[in-house]
Amino acid sequence: MESVWVKGSEIRKRDPLPGDMEAPVVVIGAGIAGILTAYYLKKEGVRAVVLEADRIGSGQTKNTTAKITSQHNLIYCRLIRTFGSRMAAHYAEANEAAIGQYERLIREKGIDCGFVRCPAYLYSRTGTALLEQEAAAAESLGIRASFETDCELPFPVAGVTMFARQARFHPLKFLAEMAEEVEVYEQSKVLKVDDRKVETDRGTVTAKHVVFASHYPFINVPGYYFARMHQERSYVTALEGAGSLEGMYLGTDPGGLSFRSCGDLLLLGGGSHRTGVNPADRTGEGCKYGMPRNRSQEMYPGCREVYRWSAQDCLTLDGVPYIGRFSGRKPYWYVATGFGKWGMTSSMVSAHILTALITGRECQEADIFSPNRHFTAQAAKELLVHGAYTVKGLSKHLLPSGKGRIIPNCPHMGCRLEWNPEEESYDCPCHGSRFDKEGRLIDGPAQTDCKKRKENEN
Repeated sequence: MESVWVKGSEIRKRDPLPGDMEAPVVVIGAGIAGILTAYYLKKEGVRAVVLEADRIGSGQTKNTTAKITSQHNLIYCRLIRTFGSRMAAHYAEANEAAIGQYERLIREKGIDCGFVRCPAYLYSRTGTALLEQEAAAAESLGIRASFETDCELPFPVAGVTMFARQARFHPLKFLAEMAEEVEVYEQSKVLKVDDRKVETDRGTVTAKHVVFASHYPFINVPGYYFARMHQERSYVTALEGAGSLEGMYLGTDPGGLSFRSCGDLLLLGGGSHRTGVNPADRTGEGCKYGMPRNRSQEMYPGCREVYRWSAQDCLTLDGVPYIGRFSGRKPYWYVATGFGKWGMTSSMVSAHILTALITGRECQEADIFSPNRHFTAQAAKELLVHGAYTVKGLSKHLLPSGKGRIIPNCPHMGCRLEWNPEEESYDCPCHGSRFDKEGRLIDGPAQTDCKKRKENEN
């Protein structure tokens, strides 16, 4: 099913790239990160051409829960411990500023997208120590945060950490208006980036600067992002008859749920797992859509599911997005990826950092987000974990692939795909590419469809 944001949202169609052209900047990807980057560059007097393989907002933007928040799970204690207070403050300041920047844009342009300021809460049903520590850490970095014991959830909690004046909105209505401000070419799939030349199936754009804002960078070298990120899927159900909540909520316990109101509906999310690695229990709580659906009936008896959808998120080794120069070997390439579950705020942060870098302005917040930041102990541990999945996926490539319409090896790097029966897709456990049952590409980093079997192979 499509997300609640898709119904009633109309984004004007754009023409494909008309042929070869030159531009100061080319942005690959027309989600919120790409569109906002092009918009702020335009405000600085720099023309940016946005290339989109499909339609504006057709990627991960349409599948978000659309929380605009600096509260990114239990992160600030860890950032202070890992990077120090100064860099942790840069992370907090950048994300807090992003909320205000959304609000200013929406007011200045009169965008009707349901923008509402509201508190955001972390909750736990089992303990308070981590929540209290997180509230204190966030406060020390300048965020209006507090530990509390009461909340509106329909079950008892041990405590909550509250961040004041966060926000929620309708992402596609916002994107539809902002896309009118920039130069976008749809149905223009990027096939190759050769230095400053971006080749599409419609022509080539030659640019001084190249921005990769396509969710997951499809260029493997330089940068090696395939080794520094993995992808996760999570599931959302939109409920009618479940009431409404003033705040937005995220559970910090294993299996914790996400809550936020959307008009008369309540969005309930959860069930995160690595793409291509299915839950062991395929019934009841372990079933992907079944988990939020079953929990909703426990909490809100008689409620009705009217929408359901899934999201795919890129997670970095240390939990901080990669925003900045793509690689030291390509200083005129830039990237915005690895947003985790916080794509709305991170998109605005990306737009400001990349605009500053491209125009030569100072941006102190760029240090914590730099793709070339120092390698932490946590990152080293995560690298081993994700490397093991890649080794396993590549080793399966050597085994017989059985029957079927396609050869189930991912065209990205050759890992063996896993069948996902709930969504009828082939998913890659190594790097998260996804394909429909006919082998057509759904999600990258793969750039091509899966190969079809020859008739005599079946």
